[in-house]
Amino acid sequence: MDGSAQGELVLAPEVFGIQPNLAVLHQVVTAQLAAARAGTQSTKTRAEVAGGGAKPFRQKGLGRARQGSIRAPQWVGGGVALGPKPRSYRQRTPKKMIRLALHSALADRAAEGRVCVLDRWQFEQPSTKRAKAALAALGLRGRVLVVVGPEDDLAARSLRNLPEVQLVAAGELNAYDVLRSDWVLFTEATLPGAEGRGAAAEPAPSASPAAAPEAPASAEQSEAEEVGES
Repeated sequence: MDGSAQGELVLAPEVFGIQPNLAVLHQVVTAQLAAARAGTQSTKTRAEVAGGGAKPFRQKGLGRARQGSIRAPQWVGGGVALGPKPRSYRQRTPKKMIRLALHSALADRAAEGRVCVLDRWQFEQPSTKRAKAALAALGLRGRVLVVVGPEDDLAARSLRNLPEVQLVAAGELNAYDVLRSDWVLFTEATLPGAEGRGAAAEPAPSASPAAAPEAPASAEQSEAEEVGES
């Protein structure tokens, strides 16, 4: 949190090293914004507007256009023709496309050097002042997307009052939030692609020849030894 380097970290190439797919990014972000629409707008048709039960004037003889109801769309106060009704704007998006869009957005931020990884949050109690100082020490300017885990409750309570910070749970990370942020801040626990992080595992030490157990003698060797002794 003080901005000092703790070592090197290898980002998962299948997440942060791919070529961003702009077409999939556009489709997924458009679907996400469409799903966020309430879809509660509504207008009344001529059947739903009160009044207008009687014919306003007789059919012929007045030199006027024929009218059957004062609640027709051409009348002031009448119903709306082809107006909006409550509906869902949700689009079906395959899970593979959502995952590819997220990886494309993260790869774009990584290519620009806009991904920061923290070892862990160190808060004894919630403190917005410490959280702001930590972001300044890390050199994060502009809009920062902070990915928190279930164990980062104190960090979330410390960061949530900063206007330039957006908090998102690790399981809710999405392409739109990544694209609208200048920086993406992870901890080692919330970094995607855990299998690709860190140095390669050291090989297990091989047993020395002296410590290796002796192989059991075969039946033929045992018979040969008995013949030699006799």
